Amino acid sequence: MPVSLPPALGLSLDLLRCPVCRTRRLHPDHGALRCPVGHTFDITRHGYASLLTGTRATSGDDAAMVQAREWFLSTGAYAPVCGMAARLAVAAVSEQGTVVDVGCGTGYYLAGVLGQMPGARGLGLDTSVCALRSAARAHDRAAAVAWDVFRPFPLADGAADVVLNVFAPRNPTEFHRVLRPTGRLIVVRPTERHLAELRGGVSAMLTVDPAKEQRAAAPTPSPARDAGVHPTRTGPLSGTPGPRTPPASRQGLPCDSHGARSLRPPSPARRTHATR
Repeated sequence: MPVSLPPALGLSLDLLRCPVCRTRRLHPDHGALRCPVGHTFDITRHGYASLLTGTRATSGDDAAMVQAREWFLSTGAYAPVCGMAARLAVAAVSEQGTVVDVGCGTGYYLAGVLGQMPGARGLGLDTSVCALRSAARAHDRAAAVAWDVFRPFPLADGAADVVLNVFAPRNPTEFHRVLRPTGRLIVVRPTERHLAELRGGVSAMLTVDPAKEQRAAAPTPSPARDAGVHPTRTGPLSGTPGPRTPPASRQGLPCDSHGARSLRPPSPARRTHATR
């Protein structure tokens, strides 16, 4: 039986363009999205659409990483980051706007933004099918699409009032193309102080690339806004698992049965979320 069109995807269908033709619109057709010349893309039973073509992206969180990410986000540790992004979005556009989250992951930040914009619709792009399963149900006005964010986005020109990019790869050329002339680009990225307490106590934890600041300082498409550095501190985490790194095979660490290593923060577990 064909999958029905998810309501959130229906809300954002006019934003999408065939990734093969690049200009033709997509329409629902028996559990898929189809362009006028016949290019067809599946709508999965999990609620997201897969527009990926050709060589598939090899990056993206696996199931264990998504589970760990959702647990960590559920603690509220990154709620200040989500709140900051929402405030910037609300200040930039009307409640009827369109928000595109590039590298949306589980949809946590997109859902937070939409929660403060009652009339807005959202669309998340990510390569991780495991994360997209969560993103597709993160908010009733948030659609999810599988896409490699390093490639030209399958979106119409000037489709977005807000482009959101939180701890994710950036594609400035496409940011500029899909933003409306009055739109707002909101980028949240770690600084060298991000999670300094954890990195200081766990030698195997990945560090922030020292060159990230210089790369991020390169010209960005206008309009863009630098929100400054917002350090926050939170108390010890509760619950059983500790924050997980990517699969241990990527870092040379001993792993558990899920292919990931649980890292317990040093006590007391104060964490500085230093973002810009």
